Amino acid sequence: MSGPITVLLVDDEPMVCAHLRVILGEADDIRVVGEAHDGAAGVEAVIRYRPHVVLMDLRMPEVDGLTAIERIAALRSPPVVLALTTFDADEYVLRALRAGAAGFLLKSTPAEDLAKLVRVAADGHTVMSAAATMRLLGTAAAREDARASARARTRALVGGLTERETQVLACLGEGLPNAQIAGRLHLSEATVKAHVSSLLVKLDCANRTQAGLLARDAGV
Repeated sequence: MSGPITVLLVDDEPMVCAHLRVILGEADDIRVVGEAHDGAAGVEAVIRYRPHVVLMDLRMPEVDGLTAIERIAALRSPPVVLALTTFDADEYVLRALRAGAAGFLLKSTPAEDLAKLVRVAADGHTVMSAAATMRLLGTAAAREDARASARARTRALVGGLTERETQVLACLGEGLPNAQIAGRLHLSEATVKAHVSSLLVKLDCANRTQAGLLARDAGV
């Protein structure tokens, strides 16, 4: 990526935006290009500023973060969206991931880690710990009681994959990065990246996080 990583802040608390702006402003390679205080304004700001990364609060009045994430994901060449939340087991987080978010950040994230995680997200990686992923998926499994039709469609999609693609999808379900997938399957990282790109198209997933969730739903 040439030039600084551009970031848009969306939170209904101006003080939260001010705090994040100060922290990110200390990084030479990150530039906050704007902020918005509700979901609708956030979508408009994405269109106006074309940021690389959006930090999106989930709980906002009027148009909430979940709705905003869905609208942003539908845009042409959407930015990376990270959900901002207070609790990593918040059911809103799982809904945000399904809506198109590439991961999430706790509002309590230490200042020294925030810029690093923004860089990770801008580089196309999921910002979410494996432990948190399993907690979220476990919570979702306990609460979902009427998804037979969706699961059938998911299994049909997965059933059309090659054996190698299924193996890569299983690794995504574990939250593994490309380097670890390459090591486990004895492939080059370039080959893994190609398989992941193909999987996203075949499974109609916006990003590897959604593909990983689909893998868990299908029992891969």
